[in-house]
Amino acid sequence: MTVRTIRKTITFARPFSVSGIDEAQPPGTYVAETEEEELPDLSFPAFRRRATLIWLRSRPGQPIMEQAVEIDPLELQAAQERDAWRT
Repeated sequence: MTVRTIRKTITFARPFSVSGIDEAQPPGTYVAETEEEELPDLSFPAFRRRATLIWLRSRPGQPIMEQAVEIDPLELQAAQERDAWRT
């Protein structure tokens, strides 16, 4: 089975929050990764999303340098739209 990862850079101008993340994240640039698997036995290539992750930046004084959190891609898109609307 073929698995592919699509990596996208996202920039927020204002703090943002989505479910699955305990607190609002500061403005800045983040990396989102979507992992997809190829659907077998089709006459054309087609993929199904397995997971979407966002890489959170470290906060000063915290021991974790980066943390990947699984999120709903539609919720991430809505957060981006809210951020663009406010800018």
